[in-house]
Amino acid sequence: MKDERSGLLPALGVFTTMMVVIGGVIGSGVFRKSGVMALQLGSPTVLLGVWVLAGVITMFGTLATAEISGMIPETGGQYVYFERIYGPFVAYLYGWGVFAVIQTASIAALAYVFAEFSTYFVPLGDLGPKAAAWAIHLPFIGDVRPFHEFGVKVFAVGVIVVLTAVNYVGVRAGGIVQDVFSVAKIVGMLLLLLGMFLPSSGGSVAHLTTASTAIQKHGLEMVMAVAAALQGAFWAYDGWIKASYIAGEIRNAQHVLPRATVYGMLVVTALYLLMNLGYCWVLPVDEMAKSKLVAADAAEKVFSGGAKWIALVVMISTFGANNAVVLSSARVYFAMAQRNVFPAFFGRVHQRFHTPGASLIAQAAWASALVFSGSFDMLTDTLIFVAWISYGLGVLGVFVLRRREPDAPRPYKVPGYPWVPGIFVIFAAVFLFLTIYNDVMNYRAAVAAGKPGLINCAFGTGLVLIGAPIYFFYRARQKTLCAPASSAS
Repeated sequence: MKDERSGLLPALGVFTTMMVVIGGVIGSGVFRKSGVMALQLGSPTVLLGVWVLAGVITMFGTLATAEISGMIPETGGQYVYFERIYGPFVAYLYGWGVFAVIQTASIAALAYVFAEFSTYFVPLGDLGPKAAAWAIHLPFIGDVRPFHEFGVKVFAVGVIVVLTAVNYVGVRAGGIVQDVFSVAKIVGMLLLLLGMFLPSSGGSVAHLTTASTAIQKHGLEMVMAVAAALQGAFWAYDGWIKASYIAGEIRNAQHVLPRATVYGMLVVTALYLLMNLGYCWVLPVDEMAKSKLVAADAAEKVFSGGAKWIALVVMISTFGANNAVVLSSARVYFAMAQRNVFPAFFGRVHQRFHTPGASLIAQAAWASALVFSGSFDMLTDTLIFVAWISYGLGVLGVFVLRRREPDAPRPYKVPGYPWVPGIFVIFAAVFLFLTIYNDVMNYRAAVAAGKPGLINCAFGTGLVLIGAPIYFFYRARQKTLCAPASSAS
């Protein structure tokens, strides 16, 4: 039956909700970020430790957020949570952040990676070195090169359009795509794991303990390297909040959503730890550090033609992950529009398909623009910084609601309260501080070398703060519209 309040159709059950969680989290990060992280750290032991730390912290955040999702099972997820916890302005900034960078940049990055790995099978043209080098300089942000890797970017936009069309015609259609691609990526990962641990793979215990001879980091330098590596790991784990956006389209969401989120993240964490153990088992850390796609290099050790097979798995994985983001994120702007703090057309429900069609289209347009703004790594680093501000605030909300609404129904309560949410909030604050420091130092080094780039945290924060005047415009308009009625009374 249609949800009369939102106009959306509750059509998703436990399995599909889990697949949204699993499919929305497992994208490209676990297949490629470990190589970058090995270069940053130079130690397989520390590398595995970073993945474990990121998994534990993410699970703490998942457990804490599940308590709130059980209390407030409404379409819009964290936007609705923030509205109840912190008020409409903070909620609006979060919702605007989702539109400006958090989820639209995720859509752009995943589509970009899908297109990038399609070049293993189909060549994509380019506009030549002169066009690729053309740049727009943005103050305090850096150079943006819209025509760099132009063929890949055009193909990425095509992927965004296709996924938007699938989800436009119904949440069931999006759910079916999610089920198929999530199961397919899990099967692909399990097959690779099986191959990596076969005796013929050439794996060795020594690979797990032998540090790099070329990459030696100690003290503060290692601390900053760990902070940088955590950005990569958290990008791979990012997405655990997405299922909350579609609560209005989940049957019995108050009970299903917390359970599906926790179970889904347990599956993701187990797969990630096993995959990285497999990489370190098969490849020495110096070999990992030189790898652009570490999963492909590991697969080549297992069987001939492994790189193409992994490229196909990455394409399946990123396509499914992107479907989850497209499916879920448009519901945030939909919820904002229904509260009259966003353009009204974002809140329109398609009369035939019962989907937020206008939000889906607007989301696709802005994500496509972000595709042309930068590379995969710039987009992921930008969105992770902004996303972690919201994650920290979201988990802090557990304390606020426990104090303010102690008797409110809680179908699920976070275990280990107050330690589990408290550790997450403290970690989020430290992680954000280290990320800012790292970004500024990297920018200064780039300027000194004559190659200024982006300060990723500044780019993301700037996009979010741009939304503030829009909020006050809509608030002022509401007061104007309400004034005659008030005077008449």
